[in-house]
Amino acid sequence: MPPATEPSAASPALLLPLAALLAIHPLLVHGNTCGQDFSFHLQSWLDAAQQLRHGTLYPHWAVSPAWNAGEPRFLFYPPLSWMLGALLTLLLPVTAAPIVYIFLALTASGLTMYRLTRHFISPHAALFASAFYLANPYMLFNALERSAFAELLAAAWIPLLLLAVLRERPTVRGIAIPVALLWLTNAPAAVMGSYLLALLAILRVSTSVKHDAAADRTSGRLPLAMTYLAGATLGLALSGIYLIPAAFERRSIQVAMAIIDNLRFQDNFLFDRTADVAHNNFNTSISLLAISLLAITVAAISALLLSRSRLQSSSSRSLPPTLALLTLVIAFLLVPLSTPLWLHLPELAFLQFPWRLLTVLAAVLALSLALLFHRLPRALPSWTALLLALALAVLGYRLFAKPSGPASGPAVIATLFQTHHGAEPTDEYTPDDADNDVLRTDLPGYWLAANPNAPAPNTTPTAAELNPSLQTDDTPVPSAQTLSTPAPHHLELNLAEPAALILHLRDYPNWRITRNGAPLSRLQRDDGLLTLQLPTGPSIIDITWHRTWDQNLGLALSLCGLLALGLTFRARPHVESS
Repeated sequence: MPPATEPSAASPALLLPLAALLAIHPLLVHGNTCGQDFSFHLQSWLDAAQQLRHGTLYPHWAVSPAWNAGEPRFLFYPPLSWMLGALLTLLLPVTAAPIVYIFLALTASGLTMYRLTRHFISPHAALFASAFYLANPYMLFNALERSAFAELLAAAWIPLLLLAVLRERPTVRGIAIPVALLWLTNAPAAVMGSYLLALLAILRVSTSVKHDAAADRTSGRLPLAMTYLAGATLGLALSGIYLIPAAFERRSIQVAMAIIDNLRFQDNFLFDRTADVAHNNFNTSISLLAISLLAITVAAISALLLSRSRLQSSSSRSLPPTLALLTLVIAFLLVPLSTPLWLHLPELAFLQFPWRLLTVLAAVLALSLALLFHRLPRALPSWTALLLALALAVLGYRLFAKPSGPASGPAVIATLFQTHHGAEPTDEYTPDDADNDVLRTDLPGYWLAANPNAPAPNTTPTAAELNPSLQTDDTPVPSAQTLSTPAPHHLELNLAEPAALILHLRDYPNWRITRNGAPLSRLQRDDGLLTLQLPTGPSIIDITWHRTWDQNLGLALSLCGLLALGLTFRARPHVESS
């Protein structure tokens, strides 16, 4: 029978959800906090939910962005977060869905951190560190100030990746699952996770020593390296349904808009300054948070290094140097001296914000604290983990909460969506040759004109049309001007003379257009709307979404990955145990 102060085997499944509930209790009392990306995510959830209702199980095209002209958002944004959000909006009131989403993400993070820490240390210390991880300041910063819901969910998979790499016997399955989950949840987190895997794998392989190959097939450098490589490959295959189309079709969107001024890594090192005052204030806040977490992590790891011999197992004693190396790498990447790495390592620049690495640092800190707590002569009572989560929640809410105003809450966003008010476009998902500056916000579903670039009658010119010298497309648009009609996908016309048909639908290569059953070419238009030249006489126009070869290949690759993953469960337990 375990000591009274240690949690029982069932305790984590009960206590960590309770700790997550305490972490979100300010939201239960005060309502949603609408951070920077709140509208983007909730709009995606509502859009995906609407398509799920109509039988589209895996949407690719988001209808409501670009003021109902649409964009291929779901092709390029990993699906797990918006699919989970869509299901929650189908099952719950829209005001409850974001709060429940945060609760689920924090609970998952606590459980996966418990799985990581419990592999190396006793249950009581693992529980305490897991409560810290699920409510740590950067986690609450993402939940409350940024509303970065995909990144929040991705934080749950980082402990699984660390466990897969750091355990004595890494397995293909153990590596593949967190790699796939990261890529299917959040692309920046997946890039971080991929480099984390590569760094730790190189470290493990370079320092490994072959003991007895006959007794242990995973011993030695080559088998270990092959395990890491096979696991990473299987993880990428599992996420092929997202990765393959996103990689091949990115040439059709303005992806470089993701790293414009203020969104570039060189503008977001610690305490960097630009001409934007709001950016500078925000960067100062996150820099102070980063410095605080770094200082605590350095102190914890220093204490571990000074007393490493007191750790019970050899696997635990090998952790402090590895955690120290990770902390040094993260600290280096937060300062301008690391610029060459950001410039030359593939896809690293698309992290945008170096401080996103605090997701990994928080996991390093939690594991370091777990190792320290494990050395205490007496176990901490389970309820102290709940107190820690509660204290962090109160602090986090005071520091990071952004209460919703009368025009920004989830009920308002849902009402605007249901009444066909569109949302602003996402610059990096805007199709090529489409200019958001001249896309009007109150368009009809279609109109006819002699000039293909003619504006729709009785619509409001954009701020850039009224002032061509304007340098931004972020001018706020009153909600009264965002009521617009999506384009019909079937249209019957009978023209007395030739005319251009302009449809309120963003042109994209996957749209297939026919007139009277025959394919029809498109005309170029400044705002990127689908424009067709029609002759006199009857025209039956049909517009359908076409699944391209890359989407079919991605689906096939994921199915093959699932089959291969299933086969790993038939392998011998001592080789493929996860």
